[in-house]
Amino acid sequence: MTIALTDEARRLLDGKNFATVATIEADGRPQTSVVWIDREGEAILFSSLTNRRKVRNLARDPRIGLTVFDSANPYRSVDIQGTAELIEDPDKALPVRLSQKYLGENPPPEPENLRRFIVRVTPERITGFSVPDPGASATD
Repeated sequence: MTIALTDEARRLLDGKNFATVATIEADGRPQTSVVWIDREGEAILFSSLTNRRKVRNLARDPRIGLTVFDSANPYRSVDIQGTAELIEDPDKALPVRLSQKYLGENPPPEPENLRRFIVRVTPERITGFSVPDPGASATD
């Protein structure tokens, strides 16, 4: 069942915040990686190559978890559990979009033989964590 993102989740996903992605290995162990993310409506997107463990894991088992910390205040975060869909990205459009978002420039060219996927995550459960920034003063 798809659920709507919260306003806080949208803010964190739309910012220059990194996500830690967790997938499930064939033996049941978790596999994690840090990725750049973007949002398209209620879906969360990231890019990956076909030879990456997370892509192989998701092709076998589409369950996924993401944690996004606010880079300005790591005491604020959102956890999203859902399912992932792998979509071919032959034009490699998403890496360009993500590089522009995070670095303000295009990524370096990739070898033509590398296949890219857009990983499109549909959220099914969202939880958050937020405490006041301990470094902030009462007048901030």
